[in-house]
Amino acid sequence: MAMIIWSIVIFSLSEISITAGYHRLYSHRSFKTNPIVEFLLLFCASLASQRSALRWSFEHRLHHAFVDTDRDPYSIKRGFWFAHFSWMFEDPKEIDKKMVPDLLKNKLVMFQDKHENKCMYMPNLAITALLGYFLNDFIGAVVIALGLRLFFNHHCTFFINSLAHTVGSKPFSKKISAVNNYLISFPTFGEGFHNFHHAFPRDYRNGIRWWDFDPTKWLIRGLNYFGLATELKSTSNKVMEKRLLSEMDHTKIHHAETPEKSYQEEASYEEPSKEEQVTT
Repeated sequence: MAMIIWSIVIFSLSEISITAGYHRLYSHRSFKTNPIVEFLLLFCASLASQRSALRWSFEHRLHHAFVDTDRDPYSIKRGFWFAHFSWMFEDPKEIDKKMVPDLLKNKLVMFQDKHENKCMYMPNLAITALLGYFLNDFIGAVVIALGLRLFFNHHCTFFINSLAHTVGSKPFSKKISAVNNYLISFPTFGEGFHNFHHAFPRDYRNGIRWWDFDPTKWLIRGLNYFGLATELKSTSNKVMEKRLLSEMDHTKIHHAETPEKSYQEEASYEEPSKEEQVTT
């Protein structure tokens, strides 16, 4: 039982570091934080073994910029299983420096990318060995704390690319495949409100209502409360209401900014628009 509990703890730390670090901090610049928090997020995210933050964020920015097209690295249009995991078997695209200029200046991100294998393998092997030693169960450590835990780490993230583009509602944009699915939020630490996220990718929240299950939002808000996260980006209620009303009447959809344009503005590093609210 102790091995299972520790595996769940490591899984949770690594998965929420993917969602808060790789996704909302590095991919979308939804908030800012200090180097110590960045280091902890990178270290814990490395335990999930999902490549470097630079590679992950580059591919994710491509996904948002070209969602549902041939240039989307894990497009659902190529099939459920392709979006879920088989896209990884294709040759990785060369990182376009124009897509990640901010990350190329980040010393922690670049160190992790340069030493990617060591950052992934060494902590995982060390933790597996320590659990095996202190719990006197090396086989359990390898099978449960390493093997099964990584299996769930990967597939919970993959659900965002597959299920969150398949089954659910589309209140904020009917033009794209991304959906809101409350159930997906549980294994993905709040990433199930994917239709909202594609409509407003810079928002530090995915679940915008207080009762929405979004532990990543709660973590970022908690860091902000203690002064460890600043400049939290959020979308105003007025803008969200406008988008919802536009989606109710398809003839008015052109009045709302499309998700693709929203992300292209983000990728080109223009100043945040008046639609965004910033919490210091």
